[in-house]
Amino acid sequence: MIQLEDLGFNASLEKYITDNKLENFTVGRVVEEHRERYKVMTREGEYEAEVVGSMRFMAKSRDEFPAVGDWVSLSTYENNFAIIHHLLPRLSVIKRQAVGQYGEIQIIATNIDYAFIVQAVDRDFNINRMERYLTICNSSGVSPILVLTKTDLISGQELSAIVESIQNRIKNIPVLALSNQTQEGYEAIKSTIEKGKTYCMLGSSGVGKSTLTNRL
Repeated sequence: MIQLEDLGFNASLEKYITDNKLENFTVGRVVEEHRERYKVMTREGEYEAEVVGSMRFMAKSRDEFPAVGDWVSLSTYENNFAIIHHLLPRLSVIKRQAVGQYGEIQIIATNIDYAFIVQAVDRDFNINRMERYLTICNSSGVSPILVLTKTDLISGQELSAIVESIQNRIKNIPVLALSNQTQEGYEAIKSTIEKGKTYCMLGSSGVGKSTLTNRL
């Protein structure tokens, strides 16, 4: 059986459920979203879910619908199907302007504790881009951790110069360097991962996010 605490469930969410008399519902966390169909993880396992009709009718904007990372209360049925009735309070929200929809906000993920901002140290490295991701974290209430990948492609002296340039410009944020090829630096990044906390990765295509996720 899955322990909700391992997924980030905590005392404040428990109190909200009690205060709002939601104890008769199942509690779960949204782990996937596909065109208003959701995969929700609960103590009993995964459910395919959709929102209750009243939520669809009353919602004034897209951000009132569930997103990946949300905690929800739901009714479960046979064949692993469920109906979502309530959104629980969000700790943090990572969002951006919706593509092609002026004024509309797209929620990327919610209830994220830490973001790994991933940049490769080869020719793609760009400290200005790194700062843009830091801005997203600051506005979202998410704690950033800077991760430099592909360190096997440059010399140790070049890596030291990059780390120094970051630390001179960006203060009080951890900087981790690793190689997906040799896995040097993996122990350092593993030691930052806490049970019950939620992490995401931010970074351009090709910097090694998928490889890092798979190997972790």
